[in-house]
Amino acid sequence: MKHIGKLAAGLTLFSVLLLGSGCSAAGRGFESIEPAETETAPVTLATTTTVITTTTEPSVPPDITVNMLAVGDNLVQTYVYLAAQAQSYDGSSYNFTPLYENIRSYVDAADVAIINQETLICGEGWEVSGSNFNFNSPPQLGEDMVNLGFDIFTLANNHMLDKTAAGLSASLDYWDGMMQKYPILAVGAYRDADDQNRIRVQDVNGMKIAYLAYTEHMNGYRLPEDSPLRIGLTSDEALMERQIKEAKEIADAVVVSAHWGDEDTHTVRPQVQELAHKMIGWGADVILGSHPHTAQTMEYVEREDGSMGFVYYSLGNFISAQTDNFNMVGEMGTFDLVKDGATGKVSVLNVGCVPVITHYDNGQFANLRLYPYNMYTPELAASHGLPYAPMGTAKTFSMDVINWIISQNIPQEFQRLD
Repeated sequence: MKHIGKLAAGLTLFSVLLLGSGCSAAGRGFESIEPAETETAPVTLATTTTVITTTTEPSVPPDITVNMLAVGDNLVQTYVYLAAQAQSYDGSSYNFTPLYENIRSYVDAADVAIINQETLICGEGWEVSGSNFNFNSPPQLGEDMVNLGFDIFTLANNHMLDKTAAGLSASLDYWDGMMQKYPILAVGAYRDADDQNRIRVQDVNGMKIAYLAYTEHMNGYRLPEDSPLRIGLTSDEALMERQIKEAKEIADAVVVSAHWGDEDTHTVRPQVQELAHKMIGWGADVILGSHPHTAQTMEYVEREDGSMGFVYYSLGNFISAQTDNFNMVGEMGTFDLVKDGATGKVSVLNVGCVPVITHYDNGQFANLRLYPYNMYTPELAASHGLPYAPMGTAKTFSMDVINWIISQNIPQEFQRLD
């Protein structure tokens, strides 16, 4: 969604028009002739009125469609922000835009674009870091992602407490400032219980969309007992069921971000699939999975009433500086939320999945950037800077590897390769 002139229009209600028309016959007087002295009794003609009532059937509001784009983990590791630093005007500040420029058209085309912000952004005064279990990205990252066109930032992930509760609180300060400056939403980390229960809802084209976000764990870290901060966990099924059902009552559609599953595998854990089916049953319309750093499959899930929700089990990486070929191919999910004008029911239609490739050249992750599948070439794949594997064997990367990952993990009906 463009950040100038956000659409938030209400539905127009049409009233019934009753049309009335009336007619009457005029009374006529009669003149007396003889005898003169004889009075003539007046003759009165009855007046009748016919009322014709015309009714107009209520007009059915038109269907409402909102086109959505969702991407996976924005994993800004050290070499990602160093690549942004190399693109800056002075070599010491940060310019992330060139790293993402090739996918801008996909973000621009969507009414709403959603990104899982895997790393903290704590704001000024906090050390920038990008090593494992210690992530904090430069403030410029958020600015550049908003300017790129992202509207919804999901924050629930296993790195939320990398900088302790103080870092998470600082990150909430950062996002509060961003939400005052731009028409965006950040969901998944909350100031306190009341804040967590305030479900975030966005009005787009006259459709109300609610957003929720949960994480499976936080790398073993926990919030201090006395901290008011709140993070939703996928193990708290009672919380998720209550919030999803409440969201469905106040919004037309519910989109849930779920940071779950096993890393570095294309296999969906059975417990994840079971939980996804429960969430769809509770009322989630779309589930956006993340965390494994690999592309995983997706499916429609039917509810008891016959309606359908959709789950992307893992969108994989959006961007990263990881070093295995299976981490290089992520997913950009595309779908329409369509509200039926007559019934008010929402359907998930036109589901697609665009593969996105993280590329960097040889030599310290040089010129790191993203490519949608239709821009990537065999020549680029052959030049990919994946480092050597253990035992000195080269890591294989080619279009054949990319196509195998796609064929194994993105059902053909959802592949969008053009």
